[in-house]
Amino acid sequence: MPELSETFKRLERDPQGGSQYLIERLETFLMPFLLVLDEVLDKRLVRTLLQCLVAIIRLRNNPQALWLSELGSYLDGYDGYSSSAAAGTKRVGKLLRSVKWTVGLIDRSLLSKADEEVKKLKEQGKRILCLWDGSVVEKAESEKLEGLCPVLSSKAKRRQRSKRGLVFNWPAPRPIRVMGMQWSAGLIAGMQGLPHLAVTRWWTTKGVFATKLRDTEEELLRICVRKWGRLLVHVFDRGYASAYWLQILEKYRARFVIRWIKTHLFLTAAGEEKKLWQIGLGKKYLAHKEIRDPLTGEKMPCDLWWTAVRHPSSGEHLYLVKARVKQGVMYLITNDRVQTEAQAWEVFFTYRRRWQIELSFRYAKCELALECPRLWSLEARLKLLGMVMLVYAFLLSLLDPAHQELIKALLRFKCHRTGKRCQEVQAPLYRLRWALSRLWDDYRPRLTCFLPPSDDPLTVYSLIRDVERISQNWG
Repeated sequence: MPELSETFKRLERDPQGGSQYLIERLETFLMPFLLVLDEVLDKRLVRTLLQCLVAIIRLRNNPQALWLSELGSYLDGYDGYSSSAAAGTKRVGKLLRSVKWTVGLIDRSLLSKADEEVKKLKEQGKRILCLWDGSVVEKAESEKLEGLCPVLSSKAKRRQRSKRGLVFNWPAPRPIRVMGMQWSAGLIAGMQGLPHLAVTRWWTTKGVFATKLRDTEEELLRICVRKWGRLLVHVFDRGYASAYWLQILEKYRARFVIRWIKTHLFLTAAGEEKKLWQIGLGKKYLAHKEIRDPLTGEKMPCDLWWTAVRHPSSGEHLYLVKARVKQGVMYLITNDRVQTEAQAWEVFFTYRRRWQIELSFRYAKCELALECPRLWSLEARLKLLGMVMLVYAFLLSLLDPAHQELIKALLRFKCHRTGKRCQEVQAPLYRLRWALSRLWDDYRPRLTCFLPPSDDPLTVYSLIRDVERISQNWG
């Protein structure tokens, strides 16, 4: 049996202090955003927003986690005790319906947090990636909510798959569409470590709020290019493989890696027009390496071949990296120079990091219940979804190496698992939220910022002294 750490022993002796210290981490993480919000909102609404974020972490009933009535029932009163669900629901509704703030404040806060990560990676001289992808938020049973549009249902597609020996379904003739919202996002990441949410948009293709896919994607790209210029390498999947998107990237002079569709036409270095799969056909691969699947740990052979190419609609010099992994072949197009084996491997591993955004979408929809809000107003719904993204960013910040000992102790104390996979995972986000929820349910912390004027001055002074003591013991 492994020896218990000193941090775990301290948490076991003083769980209330550990709970209070973690709520202080949340307040410290959000303080720049809360100060901006305090300039436009009443102090009581700012405190309600902070209490909502705590409630989102605590409430893990996914089908109902973002209902206003459920959040209201988990809201703490000003004196630190539970208030009635009806009063809490009313306070949350006032916060979301307030016209004095918009989801743009949350977007700017997330962008500033991502900027800190970019500066850190730049100081370390590491390659900085911006991972792009799109998803959908399905609201299959909704009809009257603002901002909904038809979206392709990934749930229906997944549930119609046949399972050998168990279930057989005839393939659907056409994809199933349900009501929902489109979702586009970009993450900042290095070649190792955790990603950080940079930009996100929920949008629709129908009604008065209608917009187009490429317009939204170009807007998000423009934000990142104006903020960081050519520091970033933008990584895209096959949904972005088009002549139009190449022209957009060329207009903004962005560095990129795109997984391309093999049947599209390109020009070889000799000027001959061929389909992508025909370029380099029959030629020997130039680099070989055994790589490891980051999810399963399985070792597999990987072979690379590269050459210079051009697209018929673009005058920019491009490079093709052809990668064969487990009998499958992917075609990566980049505008970074690829002439050596090291450069080719860098392009390949850059694209493999794109899987982080898929994990991010899954976590937000499965664990943070992003698809369950029931709000008629689009603006109020976007604010609530933005608050969920703040929670996601905070949970990622707790996995920073600076908090490693505390997080290990927290997981051991409130969400202990003996399985090898659970113990060796690099980013235990699911267990972290579970443990934090149970800790705050059992040992209720008290918010220390934006205290209401009705609080007794002596109580406030005592709270501040306790906070200082806890910070000295746990910091």
